[in-house]
Amino acid sequence: MTWTRVLVLFLLATLLILSFSSFVGSAAVRDDSKPHDPQGAARQVFMPESDASNFFKRRSRRSTRYYELQVEQRLKITQSEQRREHNEEQRNKYENYVEEYRDEINERTRETNEQVREYHYDGLQPRYYWFH
Repeated sequence: MTWTRVLVLFLLATLLILSFSSFVGSAAVRDDSKPHDPQGAARQVFMPESDASNFFKRRSRRSTRYYELQVEQRLKITQSEQRREHNEEQRNKYENYVEEYRDEINERTRETNEQVREYHYDGLQPRYYWFH
C-alpha cells in the first residue's frame, strides 16, 4: 500500500515539474546578440540548387594524381606478372635440365654396371639367382 502512495507522489511531482517547465523556456542561456531568424539558419544549412550541382560536379571530377596512381598500379601489376612468368619459365628450364642430367647419370651407371657384370661373367653360373 505504501508503494502506491510513493508512486502517486512521484507522478504528481513529475507533473508539477513539467507544467512549470513550459514557463521557464529552457535552462540554457539564450544568446540575444543575434536576432533570431529561422530563415538565416536554413540558409546556413541549405544552399541554392545551382551551387549544390556545381559542388557535386566539381567533386565528381577526379584529380590527375588519381589517374597517375592508377597507371602506376597497373604498371606495377604488369611488372610483377612478367617477373612471375619469367621466374616460372626459369624454374621449368632448370627442372628439365636436372631431370635430363639425372636420367643421363642413371643411364651411365646402368651401362657401367652391365659392363662390369659382363666382364666378370664366366658362363659357368647363371647371371641372376632366383630363389624358389
